[in-house]
Amino acid sequence: MIQAVQTTKRAMKSLAKAPRHVVAKYMLWRSQVVKNGLETVQKIQSYHDEPLAGKLKGIRSIKLSDGYRAYYRIMHEEVICVIVEEVNKHDYKAIERLFGD
Repeated sequence: MIQAVQTTKRAMKSLAKAPRHVVAKYMLWRSQVVKNGLETVQKIQSYHDEPLAGKLKGIRSIKLSDGYRAYYRIMHEEVICVIVEEVNKHDYKAIERLFGD
């Protein structure tokens, strides 16, 4: 069961610029993952946790508000860690540049 969340410097910088309600929802999601495990939190419908397609295959997103998403990927299941790499205003072009080939 995955119960660790690592937030990158890029994501922390994004969160610093995000509205307070977005940061609060991210912190709630993070604490729920640590407490209950990612598999359980993925079932909570309000997060709209979903895998991305195309060039972004392997990346998942959660909805923090109507405009903001957090993007994460599961790294090395043996390490059982989720790495949140970006929080932005739902800009898939920027995400493709970040995660692209």
